Amino acid sequence: MKKLLTTLSNIWKIEELKGRILFTLMILVIYRLVCQVVLPGVDPAQLSNEQKSGLLGLLDMFAGGAFSKASIVALGVMPYISASIVVQLLGIAVPTFQKMQKEGESGRKKLTQYTRYLTVAITIVQAVGYVKTQITPEAIVIDHTIFYFLSAVVLTAGTLFVMWLGEKITDKGIGNGTSLIIMVGIIARLPVAISQEISSVFAGNDGGLIRLVLEIVALYAIIMFTILIVQGVRKVPVQYAKRIVGNKQVGGVRQYIPLKVNAAGVMPIIFAQALMFVPSALIGLFPNLQESWLHQYSDITSLTYSLTFAFLIIAFTFFYTAITVNPTQMSDDMKKNGGFIPGVKPGLATSSFIDEVISKITFPGSLFLAAIAILPSLAVKVGIQQEFAHFFGGTSLLILVGVVLDTLQQIESYLLMRHYDGLMKTGRVTGRSGVPTVTSTSGAAL
Repeated sequence: MKKLLTTLSNIWKIEELKGRILFTLMILVIYRLVCQVVLPGVDPAQLSNEQKSGLLGLLDMFAGGAFSKASIVALGVMPYISASIVVQLLGIAVPTFQKMQKEGESGRKKLTQYTRYLTVAITIVQAVGYVKTQITPEAIVIDHTIFYFLSAVVLTAGTLFVMWLGEKITDKGIGNGTSLIIMVGIIARLPVAISQEISSVFAGNDGGLIRLVLEIVALYAIIMFTILIVQGVRKVPVQYAKRIVGNKQVGGVRQYIPLKVNAAGVMPIIFAQALMFVPSALIGLFPNLQESWLHQYSDITSLTYSLTFAFLIIAFTFFYTAITVNPTQMSDDMKKNGGFIPGVKPGLATSSFIDEVISKITFPGSLFLAAIAILPSLAVKVGIQQEFAHFFGGTSLLILVGVVLDTLQQIESYLLMRHYDGLMKTGRVTGRSGVPTVTSTSGAAL
Protein backbone atom coordinates (compact mmCIF):
# COMPACT_ATOMS: atom_id res chain seq x y z
CA MET A 1 0.00 0.00 0.00
CA LYS A 2 2.85 2.38 0.82
CA LYS A 3 4.40 1.72 -2.62
CA LEU A 4 1.06 2.53 -4.27
CA LEU A 5 0.60 5.76 -2.33
CA THR A 6 4.15 6.83 -3.14
CA THR A 7 3.61 6.17 -6.85
CA LEU A 8 0.34 8.13 -6.86
CA SER A 9 2.11 10.98 -5.09
CA ASN A 10 4.88 10.95 -7.70
CA ILE A 11 2.32 11.05 -10.50
CA TRP A 12 0.72 14.12 -8.96
CA LYS A 13 4.10 15.85 -8.66
CA ILE A 14 4.61 15.83 -12.44
CA GLU A 15 2.65 18.87 -13.63
CA GLU A 16 2.48 17.82 -17.29
CA LEU A 17 1.27 14.31 -16.41
CA LYS A 18 -1.25 15.66 -13.89
CA GLY A 19 -2.62 18.07 -16.49
CA ARG A 20 -2.93 15.34 -19.09
CA ILE A 21 -4.76 13.00 -16.69
CA LEU A 22 -7.21 15.73 -15.60
CA PHE A 23 -7.82 16.72 -19.23
CA THR A 24 -8.51 13.09 -20.16
CA LEU A 25 -10.97 12.66 -17.28
CA MET A 26 -12.76 15.89 -18.25
CA ILE A 27 -13.20 14.75 -21.87
CA LEU A 28 -14.45 11.32 -20.78
CA VAL A 29 -17.01 12.94 -18.44
CA ILE A 30 -18.23 15.14 -21.31
CA TYR A 31 -18.60 12.04 -23.49
CA ARG A 32 -20.63 10.18 -20.85
CA LEU A 33 -22.91 13.21 -20.39
CA VAL A 34 -23.51 13.47 -24.15
CA CYS A 35 -24.43 9.76 -24.20
CA GLN A 36 -27.52 10.60 -22.14
CA VAL A 37 -28.89 13.10 -24.70
CA VAL A 38 -31.66 11.48 -26.75
CA LEU A 39 -32.26 12.20 -30.44
CA PRO A 40 -34.69 15.09 -31.05
CA GLY A 41 -38.18 13.83 -31.84
CA VAL A 42 -37.87 10.59 -29.83
CA ASP A 43 -39.95 9.72 -26.77
CA PRO A 44 -37.53 7.77 -24.49
CA ALA A 45 -40.44 6.09 -22.67
CA GLN A 46 -41.48 4.38 -25.91
CA LEU A 47 -38.08 2.89 -26.66
CA SER A 48 -37.68 -0.85 -26.39
CA ASN A 49 -35.74 -1.96 -23.29
CA GLU A 50 -34.97 -5.34 -24.84
CA GLN A 51 -31.31 -6.30 -24.41
CA LYS A 52 -29.36 -6.29 -27.67
CA SER A 53 -27.54 -9.41 -28.77
CA GLY A 54 -25.11 -10.43 -31.49
CA LEU A 55 -23.55 -7.62 -33.50
CA LEU A 56 -26.07 -5.08 -32.14
CA GLY A 57 -25.07 -6.05 -28.61
CA LEU A 58 -21.42 -5.48 -29.55
CA LEU A 59 -22.24 -2.01 -30.92
CA ASP A 60 -24.26 -1.15 -27.82
CA MET A 61 -21.40 -2.29 -25.60
CA PHE A 62 -18.85 -0.16 -27.49
CA ALA A 63 -21.21 2.84 -27.28
CA GLY A 64 -21.71 2.43 -23.51
CA GLY A 65 -25.45 1.82 -23.88
CA ALA A 66 -25.99 4.89 -26.09
CA PHE A 67 -27.03 2.64 -28.99
CA SER A 68 -30.07 1.26 -27.15
CA LYS A 69 -30.96 4.70 -25.67
CA ALA A 70 -31.21 6.36 -29.11
CA SER A 71 -28.57 8.88 -28.05
CA ILE A 72 -27.19 11.53 -30.38
CA VAL A 73 -23.89 9.59 -30.21
CA ALA A 74 -25.56 6.18 -30.59
CA LEU A 75 -23.14 5.09 -33.33
CA GLY A 76 -20.12 6.05 -31.23
CA VAL A 77 -16.72 5.61 -32.87
CA MET A 78 -17.61 2.44 -34.76
CA PRO A 79 -17.95 4.20 -38.17
CA TYR A 80 -14.46 5.69 -37.63
CA ILE A 81 -13.06 2.27 -36.77
CA SER A 82 -14.74 0.78 -39.85
CA ALA A 83 -13.26 3.52 -42.04
CA SER A 84 -9.81 2.99 -40.49
CA ILE A 85 -10.00 -0.75 -41.22
CA VAL A 86 -11.04 -0.11 -44.84
CA VAL A 87 -8.17 2.37 -45.40
CA GLN A 88 -5.75 -0.04 -43.72
CA LEU A 89 -6.84 -2.86 -46.05
CA LEU A 90 -6.58 -0.53 -49.04
CA GLY A 91 -3.02 0.19 -47.97
CA ILE A 92 -2.31 -3.52 -48.43
CA ALA A 93 -4.12 -4.04 -51.74
CA VAL A 94 -4.00 -0.70 -53.61
CA PRO A 95 -0.59 0.63 -54.81
CA THR A 96 -1.67 4.28 -54.44
CA PHE A 97 -2.41 3.83 -50.75
CA GLN A 98 0.77 1.79 -50.32
CA LYS A 99 2.73 4.72 -51.73
CA MET A 100 1.05 7.15 -49.32
CA GLN A 101 1.92 4.90 -46.37
CA LYS A 102 5.60 5.16 -47.32
CA GLU A 103 5.58 8.96 -47.72
CA GLY A 104 6.00 9.60 -44.01
CA GLU A 105 4.18 12.46 -42.31
CA SER A 106 2.65 13.89 -45.50
CA GLY A 107 1.29 10.50 -46.53
CA ARG A 108 -0.09 9.89 -43.07
CA LYS A 109 -1.97 13.20 -43.17
CA LYS A 110 -3.51 12.32 -46.54
CA LEU A 111 -4.63 8.91 -45.27
CA THR A 112 -6.07 10.52 -42.13
CA GLN A 113 -8.09 12.92 -44.27
CA TYR A 114 -9.40 10.06 -46.45
CA THR A 115 -10.35 8.18 -43.28
CA ARG A 116 -12.38 11.15 -42.06
CA TYR A 117 -14.21 11.51 -45.38
CA LEU A 118 -14.98 7.79 -45.40
CA THR A 119 -16.16 8.03 -41.78
CA VAL A 120 -18.77 10.61 -42.80
CA ALA A 121 -20.02 8.41 -45.66
CA ILE A 122 -20.23 5.29 -43.48
CA THR A 123 -21.94 7.20 -40.66
CA ILE A 124 -24.66 8.56 -42.96
CA VAL A 125 -25.46 5.04 -44.23
CA GLN A 126 -25.42 3.55 -40.72
CA ALA A 127 -27.49 6.43 -39.34
CA VAL A 128 -30.27 5.83 -41.87
CA GLY A 129 -30.23 2.11 -41.12
CA TYR A 130 -30.23 2.77 -37.37
CA VAL A 131 -33.31 5.02 -37.31
CA LYS A 132 -35.15 2.71 -39.69
CA THR A 133 -34.56 -0.51 -37.75
CA GLN A 134 -33.85 0.40 -34.11
CA ILE A 135 -36.41 3.15 -33.38
CA THR A 136 -40.04 2.04 -33.38
CA PRO A 137 -42.63 4.31 -35.06
CA GLU A 138 -44.41 4.70 -31.70
CA ALA A 139 -41.31 6.39 -30.24
CA ILE A 140 -41.21 9.09 -32.97
CA VAL A 141 -43.25 12.15 -31.94
CA ILE A 142 -42.65 14.36 -35.00
CA ASP A 143 -43.17 13.96 -38.75
CA HIS A 144 -41.35 10.78 -39.79
CA THR A 145 -39.76 12.23 -42.93
CA ILE A 146 -38.36 15.19 -41.03
CA PHE A 147 -37.24 12.86 -38.22
CA TYR A 148 -35.29 10.54 -40.52
CA PHE A 149 -33.46 13.43 -42.18
CA LEU A 150 -32.79 15.23 -38.90
CA SER A 151 -31.59 12.05 -37.17
CA ALA A 152 -29.16 11.22 -39.98
CA VAL A 153 -27.61 14.69 -39.65
CA VAL A 154 -27.49 14.59 -35.84
CA LEU A 155 -26.04 11.06 -35.65
CA THR A 156 -23.35 11.97 -38.20
CA ALA A 157 -22.47 15.10 -36.22
CA GLY A 158 -22.44 13.02 -33.02
CA THR A 159 -19.96 10.52 -34.41
CA LEU A 160 -17.70 13.31 -35.67
CA PHE A 161 -17.88 14.95 -32.25
CA VAL A 162 -16.88 11.71 -30.50
CA MET A 163 -14.07 11.25 -33.02
CA TRP A 164 -12.88 14.80 -32.26
CA LEU A 165 -12.97 14.07 -28.51
CA GLY A 166 -10.82 11.00 -29.08
CA GLU A 167 -8.26 12.97 -31.08
CA LYS A 168 -8.10 15.63 -28.35
CA ILE A 169 -7.37 12.95 -25.73
CA THR A 170 -4.62 11.50 -27.92
CA ASP A 171 -3.05 14.95 -28.45
CA LYS A 172 -3.45 16.57 -25.03
CA GLY A 173 -4.38 13.73 -22.69
CA ILE A 174 -2.96 10.39 -21.66
CA GLY A 175 -3.47 7.18 -23.63
CA ASN A 176 -5.19 6.62 -26.96
CA GLY A 177 -8.39 8.64 -27.18
CA THR A 178 -10.48 6.30 -29.33
CA SER A 179 -9.55 3.28 -27.25
CA LEU A 180 -10.29 5.09 -23.98
CA ILE A 181 -13.73 6.15 -25.21
CA ILE A 182 -14.56 2.54 -26.08
CA MET A 183 -13.19 1.35 -22.72
CA VAL A 184 -15.27 3.88 -20.78
CA GLY A 185 -18.36 2.72 -22.67
CA ILE A 186 -17.67 -0.89 -21.68
CA ILE A 187 -16.90 -0.03 -18.04
CA ALA A 188 -20.09 2.07 -17.82
CA ARG A 189 -22.06 -1.17 -18.01
CA LEU A 190 -20.07 -2.89 -15.27
CA PRO A 191 -22.00 -1.54 -12.22
CA VAL A 192 -25.35 -2.62 -13.69
CA ALA A 193 -23.91 -6.03 -14.62
CA ILE A 194 -22.52 -6.57 -11.12
CA SER A 195 -25.78 -5.52 -9.43
CA GLN A 196 -27.75 -7.90 -11.67
CA GLU A 197 -25.36 -10.74 -10.85
CA ILE A 198 -25.51 -10.05 -7.10
CA SER A 199 -29.31 -9.97 -7.19
CA SER A 200 -29.39 -13.22 -9.15
CA VAL A 201 -26.92 -15.01 -6.87
CA PHE A 202 -28.63 -14.08 -3.63
CA ALA A 203 -32.14 -14.56 -5.00
CA GLY A 204 -31.64 -18.29 -5.57
CA ASN A 205 -30.17 -21.18 -3.63
CA ASP A 206 -27.04 -21.59 -5.75
CA GLY A 207 -24.36 -20.86 -3.16
CA GLY A 208 -24.89 -17.17 -2.44
CA LEU A 209 -21.72 -15.43 -1.31
CA ILE A 210 -19.47 -18.44 -2.00
CA ARG A 211 -20.57 -18.58 -5.62
CA LEU A 212 -20.06 -14.85 -6.04
CA VAL A 213 -16.52 -15.11 -4.65
CA LEU A 214 -15.75 -18.03 -6.98
CA GLU A 215 -17.00 -16.00 -9.95
CA ILE A 216 -14.76 -13.05 -9.00
CA VAL A 217 -11.77 -15.40 -8.61
CA ALA A 218 -12.49 -16.97 -12.02
CA LEU A 219 -12.77 -13.52 -13.62
CA TYR A 220 -9.44 -12.50 -12.06
CA ALA A 221 -7.74 -15.67 -13.36
CA ILE A 222 -9.12 -15.07 -16.87
CA ILE A 223 -7.85 -11.48 -16.87
CA MET A 224 -4.38 -12.59 -15.74
CA PHE A 225 -4.27 -15.28 -18.45
CA THR A 226 -5.39 -12.75 -21.06
CA ILE A 227 -2.62 -10.33 -20.07
CA LEU A 228 -0.10 -13.16 -20.25
CA ILE A 229 -1.12 -14.18 -23.75
CA VAL A 230 -1.60 -10.76 -25.33
CA GLN A 231 1.82 -9.68 -24.07
CA GLY A 232 3.44 -12.82 -25.48
CA VAL A 233 5.96 -12.35 -28.28
CA ARG A 234 8.47 -14.54 -30.06
CA LYS A 235 11.79 -12.67 -30.20
CA VAL A 236 13.69 -13.33 -33.40
CA PRO A 237 17.37 -12.28 -33.01
CA VAL A 238 18.77 -9.91 -35.63
CA GLN A 239 22.49 -9.19 -35.94
CA TYR A 240 23.62 -5.93 -37.58
CA ALA A 241 26.94 -5.85 -39.40
CA LYS A 242 29.68 -3.44 -38.31
CA ARG A 243 30.15 -0.36 -40.47
CA ILE A 244 32.53 2.57 -40.39
CA VAL A 245 30.78 5.94 -40.77
CA GLY A 246 33.36 8.74 -40.70
CA ASN A 247 35.59 8.03 -37.75
CA LYS A 248 32.98 6.04 -35.86
CA GLN A 249 32.01 2.40 -35.88
CA VAL A 250 28.27 1.73 -35.99
CA GLY A 251 26.33 -1.50 -35.99
CA GLY A 252 27.64 -4.77 -34.69
CA VAL A 253 24.80 -5.03 -32.17
CA ARG A 254 22.16 -7.70 -31.70
CA GLN A 255 18.51 -6.71 -31.57
CA TYR A 256 15.24 -8.60 -31.72
CA ILE A 257 12.11 -8.59 -33.85
CA PRO A 258 9.15 -9.09 -31.47
CA LEU A 259 6.63 -11.20 -33.39
CA LYS A 260 3.27 -11.13 -31.61
CA VAL A 261 1.56 -14.35 -30.66
CA ASN A 262 -1.72 -12.56 -31.31
CA ALA A 263 -0.87 -10.29 -34.23
CA ALA A 264 -4.42 -10.18 -35.61
CA GLY A 265 -5.85 -8.48 -32.53
CA VAL A 266 -9.59 -8.35 -31.93
CA MET A 267 -10.43 -8.20 -35.65
CA PRO A 268 -11.06 -11.97 -36.10
CA ILE A 269 -13.67 -11.83 -33.31
CA ILE A 270 -15.38 -8.78 -34.84
CA PHE A 271 -15.44 -10.33 -38.33
CA ALA A 272 -16.70 -13.67 -37.01
CA GLN A 273 -19.36 -11.97 -34.88
CA ALA A 274 -20.60 -10.09 -37.93
CA LEU A 275 -21.01 -13.36 -39.86
CA MET A 276 -22.69 -15.10 -36.91
CA PHE A 277 -25.28 -12.32 -36.89
CA VAL A 278 -26.44 -13.23 -40.42
CA PRO A 279 -28.66 -16.22 -39.39
CA SER A 280 -30.46 -14.08 -36.80
CA ALA A 281 -31.00 -11.36 -39.40
CA LEU A 282 -32.43 -13.91 -41.86
CA ILE A 283 -34.82 -15.22 -39.20
CA GLY A 284 -35.91 -11.65 -38.50
CA LEU A 285 -36.63 -11.05 -42.21
CA PHE A 286 -38.25 -14.47 -42.79
CA PRO A 287 -40.08 -15.63 -39.61
CA ASN A 288 -40.91 -18.99 -41.21
CA LEU A 289 -37.21 -19.91 -40.80
CA GLN A 290 -37.64 -19.80 -37.01
CA GLU A 291 -38.00 -23.58 -36.82
CA SER A 292 -35.20 -24.35 -39.29
CA TRP A 293 -31.58 -25.26 -38.51
CA LEU A 294 -30.71 -21.57 -38.56
CA HIS A 295 -32.32 -21.27 -35.12
CA GLN A 296 -29.25 -22.95 -33.58
CA TYR A 297 -27.15 -19.95 -34.61
CA SER A 298 -29.36 -17.45 -32.77
CA ASP A 299 -28.61 -19.11 -29.41
CA ILE A 300 -25.12 -18.13 -28.22
CA THR A 301 -25.11 -20.93 -25.64
CA SER A 302 -25.63 -23.73 -28.18
CA LEU A 303 -22.75 -26.07 -29.03
CA THR A 304 -23.27 -25.49 -32.77
CA TYR A 305 -22.93 -21.73 -32.34
CA SER A 306 -19.80 -22.01 -30.19
CA LEU A 307 -18.00 -24.46 -32.52
CA THR A 308 -18.83 -22.45 -35.65
CA PHE A 309 -17.82 -19.22 -33.95
CA ALA A 310 -14.50 -20.72 -32.84
CA PHE A 311 -13.77 -22.10 -36.33
CA LEU A 312 -14.46 -18.71 -37.96
CA ILE A 313 -12.18 -16.94 -35.48
CA ILE A 314 -9.31 -19.35 -36.16
CA ALA A 315 -9.76 -18.92 -39.93
CA PHE A 316 -9.96 -15.11 -39.72
CA THR A 317 -6.91 -15.01 -37.45
CA PHE A 318 -4.75 -16.69 -40.11
CA PHE A 319 -6.32 -14.53 -42.84
CA TYR A 320 -5.86 -11.20 -41.06
CA THR A 321 -2.33 -12.06 -39.94
CA ALA A 322 -1.42 -12.96 -43.52
CA ILE A 323 -2.59 -9.62 -44.93
CA THR A 324 -1.17 -7.40 -42.15
CA VAL A 325 2.23 -9.03 -41.47
CA ASN A 326 4.53 -9.00 -44.50
CA PRO A 327 7.63 -11.22 -44.02
CA THR A 328 9.03 -10.16 -47.41
CA GLN A 329 9.00 -6.48 -46.49
CA MET A 330 10.52 -7.25 -43.09
CA SER A 331 13.29 -9.21 -44.81
CA ASP A 332 13.96 -6.41 -47.32
CA ASP A 333 14.08 -3.73 -44.61
CA MET A 334 16.46 -5.86 -42.59
CA LYS A 335 18.73 -6.37 -45.61
CA LYS A 336 18.80 -2.64 -46.44
CA ASN A 337 19.95 -1.84 -42.91
CA GLY A 338 22.68 -4.48 -42.91
CA GLY A 339 20.84 -6.85 -40.58
CA PHE A 340 20.49 -10.62 -40.76
CA ILE A 341 19.16 -13.47 -38.66
CA PRO A 342 22.07 -15.62 -37.41
CA GLY A 343 22.22 -18.87 -39.34
CA VAL A 344 19.76 -17.71 -42.02
CA LYS A 345 20.74 -16.30 -45.41
CA PRO A 346 19.44 -12.79 -46.22
CA GLY A 347 16.65 -12.42 -48.76
CA LEU A 348 14.23 -15.22 -49.60
CA ALA A 349 15.53 -17.56 -46.89
CA THR A 350 14.96 -14.89 -44.22
CA SER A 351 11.45 -14.19 -45.53
CA SER A 352 10.61 -17.92 -45.44
CA PHE A 353 12.03 -18.25 -41.92
CA ILE A 354 9.96 -15.34 -40.59
CA ASP A 355 6.85 -16.67 -42.35
CA GLU A 356 7.38 -20.09 -40.76
CA VAL A 357 7.79 -18.58 -37.28
CA ILE A 358 4.63 -16.48 -37.72
CA SER A 359 2.65 -19.55 -38.83
CA LYS A 360 3.80 -21.52 -35.78
CA ILE A 361 2.87 -18.83 -33.26
CA THR A 362 -0.38 -17.81 -35.02
CA PHE A 363 -2.00 -21.20 -34.37
CA PRO A 364 -1.87 -21.01 -30.55
CA GLY A 365 -2.81 -17.33 -30.83
CA SER A 366 -5.93 -18.24 -32.83
CA LEU A 367 -6.87 -20.93 -30.30
CA PHE A 368 -6.52 -18.36 -27.53
CA LEU A 369 -8.82 -15.92 -29.35
CA ALA A 370 -11.38 -18.66 -29.96
CA ALA A 371 -11.31 -19.66 -26.28
CA ILE A 372 -11.65 -16.05 -25.12
CA ALA A 373 -14.53 -15.46 -27.55
CA ILE A 374 -16.69 -18.39 -26.38
CA LEU A 375 -16.03 -17.87 -22.64
CA PRO A 376 -19.04 -15.51 -22.25
CA SER A 377 -21.40 -18.15 -23.69
CA LEU A 378 -19.91 -20.75 -21.33
CA ALA A 379 -20.41 -18.32 -18.45
CA VAL A 380 -24.08 -17.93 -19.38
CA LYS A 381 -24.36 -21.70 -19.59
CA VAL A 382 -23.27 -22.14 -15.95
CA GLY A 383 -25.80 -19.58 -14.72
CA ILE A 384 -24.00 -16.21 -14.84
CA GLN A 385 -26.18 -13.31 -15.97
CA GLN A 386 -25.58 -12.41 -19.63
CA GLU A 387 -24.68 -8.78 -18.88
CA PHE A 388 -21.97 -9.84 -16.41
CA ALA A 389 -20.85 -12.74 -18.62
CA HIS A 390 -19.62 -10.26 -21.27
CA PHE A 391 -16.72 -9.37 -18.98
CA PHE A 392 -15.52 -13.00 -18.86
CA GLY A 393 -14.09 -12.80 -22.37
CA GLY A 394 -14.74 -11.67 -25.89
CA THR A 395 -13.89 -8.34 -27.46
CA SER A 396 -14.71 -6.37 -24.31
CA LEU A 397 -12.07 -8.13 -22.18
CA LEU A 398 -9.37 -7.83 -24.85
CA ILE A 399 -10.03 -4.12 -25.28
CA LEU A 400 -10.06 -3.47 -21.53
CA VAL A 401 -6.76 -5.29 -21.02
CA GLY A 402 -5.11 -3.59 -23.99
CA VAL A 403 -6.19 -0.04 -23.14
CA VAL A 404 -5.25 -0.33 -19.46
CA LEU A 405 -1.78 -1.67 -20.33
CA ASP A 406 -1.26 1.05 -22.92
CA THR A 407 -2.25 3.83 -20.51
CA LEU A 408 -0.13 2.43 -17.67
CA GLN A 409 2.85 2.22 -20.00
CA GLN A 410 2.52 5.91 -20.89
CA ILE A 411 2.22 6.90 -17.23
CA GLU A 412 5.28 4.82 -16.37
CA SER A 413 7.29 6.47 -19.13
CA TYR A 414 6.60 9.87 -17.55
CA LEU A 415 7.69 8.57 -14.15
CA LEU A 416 10.94 7.09 -15.49
CA MET A 417 11.76 10.26 -17.42
CA ARG A 418 11.53 12.20 -14.15
CA HIS A 419 13.72 9.60 -12.38
CA TYR A 420 10.87 8.20 -10.29
CA ASP A 421 10.22 4.49 -9.73
CA GLY A 422 7.92 2.82 -12.22
CA LEU A 423 4.51 1.31 -11.51
CA MET A 424 5.95 -2.16 -10.81
CA LYS A 425 8.40 -3.36 -8.19
CA THR A 426 10.29 -5.41 -10.78
CA GLY A 427 10.39 -5.06 -14.53
CA ARG A 428 8.37 -2.56 -16.52
CA VAL A 429 4.93 -2.26 -18.02
CA THR A 430 5.52 -3.21 -21.64
CA GLY A 431 2.34 -1.66 -22.92
CA ARG A 432 0.54 -3.19 -25.85
CA SER A 433 3.48 -4.85 -27.54
CA GLY A 434 1.37 -7.96 -27.86
CA VAL A 435 -2.09 -6.51 -27.56
CA PRO A 436 -4.59 -7.00 -30.34
CA THR A 437 -5.21 -3.64 -31.98
CA VAL A 438 -6.32 -2.03 -35.16
CA THR A 439 -4.03 0.82 -36.07
CA SER A 440 -5.83 3.68 -37.74
CA THR A 441 -4.25 5.80 -40.42
CA SER A 442 -3.74 8.58 -37.92
CA GLY A 443 -1.46 6.33 -35.93
CA ALA A 444 -4.05 5.57 -33.24
CA ALA A 445 -4.33 2.07 -31.89
CA LEU A 446 -8.00 1.17 -31.73
